Amino acid sequence: MLVLIGPTAIGKTELSLLLAERFDCEIVSVDSMQVYNYMDIGTAKVSLEERARIPHHLIDVVEPDKEYDAATFVHDALYAIEQIHLRGRVPLLTGGTGLYLRALINGLSSGIGQFPEIREQLQQRLTLVGPHVLHEELAQCDRYSAERIHENDTHRLLRALEIYKATGKPWSEHILEHQKQKTRRFSNILQVGLTCQRDQLYRRIDMRTTLMLKSGLEQEVRGLIARGYSPQLKSMQAIGYRHMNNYLEGIWDMEETARLLARDTRRYAKRQYTWFAAIPELEWFEVQDQKKIIERIGKWMG
Repeated sequence: MLVLIGPTAIGKTELSLLLAERFDCEIVSVDSMQVYNYMDIGTAKVSLEERARIPHHLIDVVEPDKEYDAATFVHDALYAIEQIHLRGRVPLLTGGTGLYLRALINGLSSGIGQFPEIREQLQQRLTLVGPHVLHEELAQCDRYSAERIHENDTHRLLRALEIYKATGKPWSEHILEHQKQKTRRFSNILQVGLTCQRDQLYRRIDMRTTLMLKSGLEQEVRGLIARGYSPQLKSMQAIGYRHMNNYLEGIWDMEETARLLARDTRRYAKRQYTWFAAIPELEWFEVQDQKKIIERIGKWMG
């Protein structure tokens, strides 16, 4: 199995298509948002033309009001990988959701239970004081989780606080303990990580933000609402969709929407790097070093 990951906007799609054609791969998306139907522009989903060039999996598999989590991804990805192998081809996993990748390769930690009473108390506090205050509390007791969880990701924010209050141990420590006990599913895997100068990445993010807005992100979100999908859905609270909902509700003007969308995407990229840093097997390459990446994959494939 070949893996190609990197932060948002770094150029994974273009390179993944090139590698898939060169090494006879089918692509499996490792993206927690591209699984949703009708959410194309805000997720920078590969075009239908690109999907016609190379078979893609785990794109457009659920409706925006359905839950999709790491466990579901692992189930679906294992099936896709098996089918790709049966066709005699190489699965190329590409995307930016580090949690999904680690869950697939190392397995999910199942030792932490649910604590409904604590969750209910936290939910009440969230309503009273808002996510910013709870996120600051998380940073005090679990700095590493706070770095990778945005304050608007209230589902994971509450889960992290719930685990700490119930077990007395940060979620990040539970994850590290699980990593020490992990068992590998794959005997032959190459993991390639893409990086570049931070200012270069931020310029690419700014360009993508402008392109998304010009390409019709507003119309896409209006269409989702017209289909009956609430702005309060987990999928509609993702980067880009949350921002456009605020614009449509009159909270921000378009200039502020664009500014905050670019800013929050940059922050998301930083959190992605935090996830990737926890994958010791990743081999890092500058995104422009395509020749070196191709040579490394060619050597790995023999």
